[in-house]
Amino acid sequence: MSDPTPTPIDLNQYIESTLLTPICTASDIKKLCREAIENAFYGVCVPPYFVEIARQNLDKTGIKVITVVGFPFGYQTVHVKMEECKRYIELGADEIDVVVNIAAIKSGDWDYVYSEIDGVTTVVSRKDRKIKVIIETAYLTDDELLKVSEICVACKVHFIKTSTGYAERGATIADIASIKDIVKGKAKIKASGGIKNAETVRQLIEAGADRIGTSSGVEIVKGL
Repeated sequence: MSDPTPTPIDLNQYIESTLLTPICTASDIKKLCREAIENAFYGVCVPPYFVEIARQNLDKTGIKVITVVGFPFGYQTVHVKMEECKRYIELGADEIDVVVNIAAIKSGDWDYVYSEIDGVTTVVSRKDRKIKVIIETAYLTDDELLKVSEICVACKVHFIKTSTGYAERGATIADIASIKDIVKGKAKIKASGGIKNAETVRQLIEAGADRIGTSSGVEIVKGL
């Protein structure tokens, strides 16, 4: 028997309200934090530049501050990403979403992909924080999705995240179902990219998503 459909408050707690546009301002981030408090979202996902502001505005609320590393294309070297992770945790980030080196995946350089995912996961885990590895499913073949998901499990990544929102598409039901089948409960799944309404959120959760990254969080909960 499948699990019952989540209640509205459950849906709120799945949501990481996200603002990662290149033109967002401090005022925008403060508004994002206010909305997260008003709607009891799980967290906010903000650019590294705004981690401290988000931390200040969410202090003692229990709402998590999430930021990104290697965003949005994952080109940076592993050592740069590791140092970024350390710094953003010092600034107040609770969770780090790291874009995997997609170019390395497409080049078939699996040793590098493993060393990168292992390196950033080790850094974040040692600080008792959570890491999500963004694999950008829109760019991957089935074989590449299988391989990178298996590496994430081997490295004990907390979450596999589908998308940055900068590819031609974001999360799909099929993506979530495929990742769930591969990881078999050994890593959680964050769906992100193009998620605009409550029905899509429900479908993604039913398919296996444990967290939802969206810039439409307020509209989604109003749609309930």
